[in-house]
Amino acid sequence: MIAGSAGFQTRLRAALEKATNALLAERDARGVWVGELSSSALSTATAVVALAAVDRARHADLIARGLAWLALHRNSDGGWGDTVRSKSNISTTALCWAAFGAARADEKFREAVNDAERWLARGSQASCQRGGASSPSNSALDSDLLVRAIADRYGKDRTFSVPILMTLAIAGRLGENAWRRLPHLPFELAALPHQIFGALRMPVVSYALPALIALGQAIHHHAPARNPLARWIRRLSKNRTLRVLETIQPPNGGFLEATPLTSFVTMALASMGLAAHPVARKGVEFLRASVRADGSWPVDTNLATWTTTLAVKALAHDPLVGHLSPPEKNAIREWLLAQQYRVVHPYTHAAPGGWAWTDLPGGVPDADDTAGALLALHCLGDIDARTREAAAAGVAWLLGLQNRDGGIPTFCRGWGALPFDRSSPDLTAHAIRAWLAWRDCSGEKSASRVNGAIRRAVAFLAKNQRGDGSWMPLWFGNEHALGDGNPAYGTAHVVIALQELDACGFENAARLLGRALEWLAAAQNADGGWGGAPGCPSSVEETALVLEALATVSAPLTDALQNAVSRGVGWLVEKVESGTWREPAPIGFYFAKLWYHERLYPLIFTVGALGRSRVN
Repeated sequence: MIAGSAGFQTRLRAALEKATNALLAERDARGVWVGELSSSALSTATAVVALAAVDRARHADLIARGLAWLALHRNSDGGWGDTVRSKSNISTTALCWAAFGAARADEKFREAVNDAERWLARGSQASCQRGGASSPSNSALDSDLLVRAIADRYGKDRTFSVPILMTLAIAGRLGENAWRRLPHLPFELAALPHQIFGALRMPVVSYALPALIALGQAIHHHAPARNPLARWIRRLSKNRTLRVLETIQPPNGGFLEATPLTSFVTMALASMGLAAHPVARKGVEFLRASVRADGSWPVDTNLATWTTTLAVKALAHDPLVGHLSPPEKNAIREWLLAQQYRVVHPYTHAAPGGWAWTDLPGGVPDADDTAGALLALHCLGDIDARTREAAAAGVAWLLGLQNRDGGIPTFCRGWGALPFDRSSPDLTAHAIRAWLAWRDCSGEKSASRVNGAIRRAVAFLAKNQRGDGSWMPLWFGNEHALGDGNPAYGTAHVVIALQELDACGFENAARLLGRALEWLAAAQNADGGWGGAPGCPSSVEETALVLEALATVSAPLTDALQNAVSRGVGWLVEKVESGTWREPAPIGFYFAKLWYHERLYPLIFTVGALGRSRVN
């Protein structure tokens, strides 16, 4: 428990009770937490283009509602961010501009279109100047500069730059020979055995195989390679790779439950005259089913498994009302067990034993959600043989995912060519915690294997600790930080794992922990809160995560750290008391620099932080 007057302790208890009750009230009829992802201008724009490419007249209602939402939610500078709380960026603004063009609605939304073109002219010129290229000093939008700016934003990773450029081409925004401006994607590689994908160094990340196939075929269709051998190979592989695309599409049509990815695949097929293809038809069904009442689309359907495991872990440290009743715990346990993948996944070919972020069919097993599910099952207690069996499979799944560098990637072992396939400190820390929780429950042989994996993982963390003592996460960021990073999130998660390692006697954990704690103390803002990095605006999510990490430290805190914790808890308690604590910040970092916020994050993280502060 943190130090403080009796009056402050009363306020802390009241804030914790208020936050916990609010979190418990968010459960659905099944007793789990589904949450709500932010509406996304990018998702809405891509859905509009896809529907317009398939049949503009048939989908006129959804197209009109989507465009109206976009026009209403543009930023004051004329551009769009990924959420209504996000800064304008070149990718989302370009896609929104494309949506009005694809719908043939430029005149109806002339003000929004003109604002977008002015923003894109400024943004593309500024991007090219930052990259050292010369650009014309006028206010007109230059499509060549725009293409270059979008490509520069993503570098070697074409997972998102090519889909954006394709969308602009479909919408008629790139002028003549638009398709020739797009780099070819080697979709023919999808016809090869999946076992060699990691060695092929493909220009898209592991989870973007649907885009590789559909977009690659669309580019080949509109602008065939000049090399006759390449044209011949791609012509021969077209039908086979289309069949691969069909086999990996979920039954509800939504690839990864993601509106952008599903939209890109659908519009690519439609541009080739394949709007009636089964993949395109199912893609349209997904888009029509996932639109919101206000005409917008989220970046993904939901994070139900992820938010449920986060909530369970947060409540486990709440001494007031965090102890769920046995029937409530059992309902959550049964639901979590039902979400475990028991067969090889048809999309990534992941082995059985993992969990995805959602209970919907578009989910894919990944490291963060598997570790989260394992920890949540451990927190729920009453471990029976069935739970133990599921945990053993989950532990083995994570062991099989570990890369040669000792770190843990997201989806697939060995895919390290592009950023979102690499090993990551936050994922590695989460896996370490899951392994520690279950290593004594899986037999001596398994425990020995787990210990070896942990030692390699710690070595990875040591090698990837930055010079200032922090770690950078993979799937979370902060728009206000240099390079969009979020070392506060990454460091907080590694600190929790290091503390648990130190308590178990693992070497080097204490040494890494000391430098990380110094960084967290130095990163605190003057107002008492934390942002994603020093100097970033304080948020409930980031402040709560840092406080939870500091509360796990068993050794006596230095005076500086104790003062930082007291000020941070005071900041968070005041947010709960004022009613502003439920406003989510866009710290979620989806693939390819795509931001989101989740309505439950501030609730969950606040309960976790205040609950640990009360316990400790």
